[in-house]
Amino acid sequence: MRWMHPLDTTCLHAEADVRVGGRFRVIMRSPDGEEHDVSGTYLEVVPEQKLVFTWAWRSTPERESRVSVLLRAEGETTELTLRHERLFDEATRDAHRDGWSSAFDRLGELFD
Repeated sequence: MRWMHPLDTTCLHAEADVRVGGRFRVIMRSPDGEEHDVSGTYLEVVPEQKLVFTWAWRSTPERESRVSVLLRAEGETTELTLRHERLFDEATRDAHRDGWSSAFDRLGELFD
């Protein structure tokens, strides 16, 4: 709830059952009051190394995509690589890139 949403939204609900076959769900509200509801299923879980999960918005469940998060120790820091694949079109890709970048900015602020 503290970071996995863009900077201009408020997280209303977040849940995660982080295991293969487990599910997650995040509900956000944008400044105009619109709610955005995304959920998915964990496909791969390797503690401290890798998460792979599906990603689908409640409003467009037929557009399911896939997210991979890789973590790699770099001395006293950790390199995080995110890959969001199978997006519907370029506009969707760009919107998700902006959303993820903003969410990771928020995550960075939590560590500062």
